Amino acid sequence: MTASDLQLLLIARLIRESGGTSQTWRRVLGKVIVRDIATHAHCNWEVRPNGTDAQRAAIERLLDDVRLEYSIVSAD
Repeated sequence: MTASDLQLLLIARLIRESGGTSQTWRRVLGKVIVRDIATHAHCNWEVRPNGTDAQRAAIERLLDDVRLEYSIVSAD
């Protein structure tokens, strides 16, 4: 899975679980940042969400689940 694929997956699940629009969640979620697997062997990606407290909480809950399934992604 690539970083952009992961971003689309996250946005789709946020819409399904919390409502809202893809534009809103794309802005709040931000880009998926891919790190070097040599230094981040367990999970090589992260996001730096912004938005309201409720939006950030929804993202953090989702990330816990998604990281278990997609811990390693490739850059675009």
